[in-house]
Amino acid sequence: MTVHHLNQLLLICSLVLLVAVAAVRISSRSGLPSLLVYLGIGVAMGQDGVGGIQFDNAELTQVFGYAALVVILAEGGLGTKWREIKPALPAASSLALVGVAVSVGVTATAAHYLIDLEWRQALIVGAVVSSTDAAAVFSVLRRVPLPARLTGMLEAESGFNDAPVVILVVAFSTTGPVEHWYALLGTIVLELAIGAAIGLAVGFLGAYGLRHVALPASGLYPIAVMAIAVMAYAGGALAHGSGFLAVYLASMVLGNQKLPHWPATRGFADGLGWIAQIGMFVLLGLLVTPHELTDDFLPALAIGLVLTMVARPLSVVTALLPFRLPWQEQVLMSWAGLRGAVPIILATIPMVSGIEESRRIFNIVFILVVVYTLVQGPTLPWLARKLNLGKSAAEAADLGIESAPLERLRGHLLSVAIPEGSKMHGVEINELRLPPGAAVTLVVRDGESFVPLPTTILQRGDELLVVATDPVRDAAERRLRAVGQGGKLAGWLGTGGNGTS
Repeated sequence: MTVHHLNQLLLICSLVLLVAVAAVRISSRSGLPSLLVYLGIGVAMGQDGVGGIQFDNAELTQVFGYAALVVILAEGGLGTKWREIKPALPAASSLALVGVAVSVGVTATAAHYLIDLEWRQALIVGAVVSSTDAAAVFSVLRRVPLPARLTGMLEAESGFNDAPVVILVVAFSTTGPVEHWYALLGTIVLELAIGAAIGLAVGFLGAYGLRHVALPASGLYPIAVMAIAVMAYAGGALAHGSGFLAVYLASMVLGNQKLPHWPATRGFADGLGWIAQIGMFVLLGLLVTPHELTDDFLPALAIGLVLTMVARPLSVVTALLPFRLPWQEQVLMSWAGLRGAVPIILATIPMVSGIEESRRIFNIVFILVVVYTLVQGPTLPWLARKLNLGKSAAEAADLGIESAPLERLRGHLLSVAIPEGSKMHGVEINELRLPPGAAVTLVVRDGESFVPLPTTILQRGDELLVVATDPVRDAAERRLRAVGQGGKLAGWLGTGGNGTS
């Protein structure tokens, strides 16, 4: 490749990214997941589009897709709040195991009898479309915040169910005979256990290291966090465990350890996640040959109808039976099973393995994801409102706190942003009751900074600089969060003074 060709490639890539970023605004207004826009860009650039690019490398698409999924799962794990996901873990685990099994069985049966696929191909289709996509779900639910329990359940399910689905698809895509169900079940349990153990270990060790090693530049912290997350995936995969579960759990541990320069890290991970999604979907769009989709359109609609109206609701009801969730939440969970990146990427596995009719499987999955995302995406917020599942407006917003270590002074500088809805509004400085060794040293209000008095009243939109010695850093942050959630009487009227409710 010459320098001229490289310059042309860079120009094309930058234009695609700019168009894709602009498309995010369109998708947020319309309520449609942005994945459809990125897929459309890829299709438009492909051999049947205006770009005319000839691309049919399924193996390269699979490799890039796996790498993108690692970044996306890492970003999702970093943004997962433990206090929200903890109560939902048993239900989410049941959905990721029992729910996936029910969904695979029902969908595969429909694929075998409705569109006359052989059982191997039918099982591959059932497994591929049984994984939900967190990015697709939450991109359309941003405008209708859900209760913490339901949000945690949807988020944990989408993070957990990728791992068993990948194992199933790989097993069904082998050229030899498919293992007996009990042997396959044992493989799934073993790989999940190995992945979970490695992910948790890497996450806790990485968080310990980042808290106790002051890096020379704040920009190194986001890079270190993402490197640790990728290390968890690689370690899990090399140990013959679930790398996807490992990276999600490691990232979740890192995201709940209050690491230095956390807002900057979240912003960096969020940007990487967007780039991974854009690149992945554009590449998937390039791999599609639109004129080949016509014959598989009706079969895809039939499979999608069974998946949406039968398999997904039945899997939700069966998996959540011991937890006795209200019927409204089960209805929303059933309709919120959006498919996105994962099924289309997994559909490349049988193509790479040389499974018969693998191209047809890919076309069916592609059509199913696009059509039913168009149907379910815009209706999800409407359904949440109709079921009265919107979060209460009275629920206090959490504070944004960034920590910068002061290594030589053995202290920390906490930057605290007071958002709309925070109950810290109207609280005096002395009513914060920070522990000895911590003090508010500066307040920034309306672009102007001043040193506060003990009687200074805090307001929404204020930014505070709090200096805390190393031993009381965590206690100071817990107290600030408690006041943000419970007001100045936090610790006396039901809100934990240590920052927990």
